[in-house]
Amino acid sequence: MLRTARALLLGIGLWAGMAGAAQAQSPPPLRCPQPACDAVPGGRTEGWAPQSRAEVIARRGIVTSSQPLASEAGLAILRRGGNAVDAAVATAAVLGVVEPFSTGIASDLFMIVWDAKTKKLHALAAAGTAPTGATPERFAALGYRGDPKNWALGSGMPSGGILTVTVPGAVWGWDAALKRFGTMGFADVLADAEYYARDGFPVSPRIADDWAPMPRALPLQGCCTQHDPDTLAVWLPGGRAPAVGEMFRNPGLARAFALLRRKGPDAFYKGEIAQAILAKSAALGGSMTAADLAGYKGEWVDLLHTRYQGHDVYELPPPSQSWGALEMLNILEACVPVWSPGQTLASLGPRSPRFWHYLVEAKKLAYADLSAWNGDPAMVKVPVERLTSKAYAASLCSRVDPGRARATAPGPADRSGDTVVLATADAQGNVVAMVNSISSVWGSGLTVKDFGLILHNRGVQFSLDPASPNIIAPGKRPYHTLAAGFVLKDGAPWLSLLLMGGDMQAQGHGQVLVNMLDLGANVQMATDMARFRHGQVSDQLTLEPELDRLVGRDLAAMGHRLGRPGSDLVGGYQAIRISRDADGGPVFSAGSDHRKDGQAVGW
Repeated sequence: MLRTARALLLGIGLWAGMAGAAQAQSPPPLRCPQPACDAVPGGRTEGWAPQSRAEVIARRGIVTSSQPLASEAGLAILRRGGNAVDAAVATAAVLGVVEPFSTGIASDLFMIVWDAKTKKLHALAAAGTAPTGATPERFAALGYRGDPKNWALGSGMPSGGILTVTVPGAVWGWDAALKRFGTMGFADVLADAEYYARDGFPVSPRIADDWAPMPRALPLQGCCTQHDPDTLAVWLPGGRAPAVGEMFRNPGLARAFALLRRKGPDAFYKGEIAQAILAKSAALGGSMTAADLAGYKGEWVDLLHTRYQGHDVYELPPPSQSWGALEMLNILEACVPVWSPGQTLASLGPRSPRFWHYLVEAKKLAYADLSAWNGDPAMVKVPVERLTSKAYAASLCSRVDPGRARATAPGPADRSGDTVVLATADAQGNVVAMVNSISSVWGSGLTVKDFGLILHNRGVQFSLDPASPNIIAPGKRPYHTLAAGFVLKDGAPWLSLLLMGGDMQAQGHGQVLVNMLDLGANVQMATDMARFRHGQVSDQLTLEPELDRLVGRDLAAMGHRLGRPGSDLVGGYQAIRISRDADGGPVFSAGSDHRKDGQAVGW
């Protein structure tokens, strides 16, 4: 994902407008030592030979994330008697230290919690709100306007800088989750994050590759010839990004964690950290106020649901795009028998071009509705009950030609982004799915130096088109690419599911659920299988290289617009599958995306 974002950053100010073009190209291959890279891969001695690693199976607790130190921090909390929610916050906090271009304390958060005590699912939406003064009129006065006639140019929003900074929701969300379901507080769960920020951590390979180049910060008007000096000072000490294995320290961020451990979330929303954020915003012409920060609250929300292959699939409601996965699955269930009578996705199989054609076309229909309707439900009506219904899905079957690709209609610009996702579970049977993000790679490109934190740019996903449900307004939450999913079977938890990567998230959920529920993949195999990414505005279909070799020519013949094959666009997955032993106790199996540095760990 990040290597795609780099291509966008080279044309700063065009993140939104060039997103479709960026999907048309993949970056050059990673550097690889010779002659080792002339070798051929080995295979497994059981199961599916290409599977990258075994599932991690544990009884007392499990954590999976995109970075080993973060996973181990969560596991340490479980070993000390904490539960899955405590472990999730600890893991997320360390990820903000070791993957600073992806997440941090100035990020947004969504999470799903299966509470073993009440045997119910709960969902938390800590999505940041637009600051005071974030009006279309102000943006117009600064030269930013929506262009509904040419959505390939984006929503009209700038791609970074202070105008895209919304109130961060993550710290509020961590605290709310701990108070409702946790057993520990910030003093305990943020200790490892403070340690790694203060004493340093050795940079892992994927993270080292993703670290640079740094984004340039956008001024209020014009384009982007300058970097934020605070960003360079914090993240490129000595003028360069850290190399693989090199220690990186962030003493300012360590101070921030120390404050949070002593004073709780008030340090962020009302205290010293808030004051530093407001000073940075004011210096750059931002409109965020002390009341915006001090008054911020997320909310507990009701999940959306469908039945698929005998399982109950739950996804986040608006403003998250997550619910698009439900519509995608409903379309496949209703329409595959219409498109190929007598066939199923399983009988077609993943070596069939028709299998992939149907998945892509179902995705296009679901994302068309996301583009048309998704927004902040507190301010716009989003008819999700109708859009995620079985009857509505059946009504869409005639829109797809079983042998020909359908061009996509204009909508909000394709979004690449960077995010961390993680899942945790404990011996009591509590299970968590959590997603944290500063939106684009390095967020807004602006750093609050005293506390070593990047301000996110989630506001880039607002629109300046007056007809859009997602038009910017003070206090409004933008369309969110962040997604989290959960699956129950017979009323019991079966899968905690996440897959990061901008607009890859909902379509990625759909793909890995098909892998598991239609094709029978295990929780690790489900991510090791090749994926696609389709850009709704660019109408660009990117296949992973082996998938392109298998069906690329056939899909092109059907009219699909294929870009250069690559794996950098298909996101990063983390998931936990839950089963029961003979005594009724939980058994956890976890998978972690081999495209990342991460791992699943258990005990």
